[in-house]
Amino acid sequence: MESGASEVWLCALCVLIIATNAAVLLLWGRGGRSAGLMAVGVLLCCVVPAGCFVLALLSVCYTVIYCTAGRKEPLLPAQGKSALITGCDSGFGHNLAKLLDRAGVKVYAGVLKENGAGAQELRRVSSPRLTVLQLDITDTNQISKALQFIKSQTGETGLWGLVNNAGVTGYVCDAEILPLRILRKILDVNFIAGVEMTQAFLPLIRQAKGRIVNVSSLGGEVPFPGFAAYGSSKAAVIAYSGALRQELSQWGVKVAIIQPGGFKTNILGNEEEWSKIEKEILSTLAQEVTEAYGEEYIRSLQRRLSRMTTAGSTDTTPVLDAITHALLSERPRAFYHPGSTAVALPLLHRFCPTWLFDVIFSKMIRYNRLKPAGVVSK
Repeated sequence: MESGASEVWLCALCVLIIATNAAVLLLWGRGGRSAGLMAVGVLLCCVVPAGCFVLALLSVCYTVIYCTAGRKEPLLPAQGKSALITGCDSGFGHNLAKLLDRAGVKVYAGVLKENGAGAQELRRVSSPRLTVLQLDITDTNQISKALQFIKSQTGETGLWGLVNNAGVTGYVCDAEILPLRILRKILDVNFIAGVEMTQAFLPLIRQAKGRIVNVSSLGGEVPFPGFAAYGSSKAAVIAYSGALRQELSQWGVKVAIIQPGGFKTNILGNEEEWSKIEKEILSTLAQEVTEAYGEEYIRSLQRRLSRMTTAGSTDTTPVLDAITHALLSERPRAFYHPGSTAVALPLLHRFCPTWLFDVIFSKMIRYNRLKPAGVVSK
């Protein structure tokens, strides 16, 4: 009886701690989304009492980090500095190019399609300081051309910033049925191409004692079902950036990692691309694997992708602020976690026992309502 009463009191105390943190976030002006995350913690304490202490600890850490991360500090002058940003056709890169241009940075905006809608808009709304560059980061020749052009423009000043932002999701599905061709493309674009870009431009960055900002993902630290390939590529970015940060510190070059969480961009692709990959999966899978999952299950993945395109925040300001801080702060941080889930979920993953994390995560995120045919038959 005493043991049971102690557990109840401990759980009640943890609920109180989590609720207090939710109130602090609201008073701090961090919005209902952050407080809502804490409310989920209170609910999970009731559902999974064994993890209530861990959840309470995570709520405290989340509140401290999230509130202190929002503090403003003076930035270095933007005038006279130049930055190359990849993936400026849309999303984070597109908005960042506009923001830095308005701030006075000389921006080189790399795009996959120099005559595409995104590139044309950048030319239309930006100052003469911004230059749109055709830059498929998986094409060594295009990287070399961009390097020679920027070198001719920056002279002895060098390049202050490189933002490796370009990336692809590829396709969201179970790891067993993802075509290896797609896996290789994801790794190539999200990791290998960024490494090549970094190696190519490092002499110019070292010359300026500048910054490298690599955009990773929440999925690089927290394993999301359906994102095995994407998460692996982003985990590689984190590990590479960490080693690079230590190696380049002796040169005065700083390296930062951006790990956004819960933002809506065009990275998921469109229905035409999904349909092509779905056909490839159905035509190339081994018969026994197709039978195990079932055609109905494989086709249902597109519906999930369609739902995912409407999820997430359309306000990319936290990500843009983080990258700007990494580029222009006197003391940039090694890691930035913009987004309401970008701090909480990694903490949950690090400190929870694996079994508990899996229980909590499965209640928070439902991968697919439909089960594979082989699972249903059992």
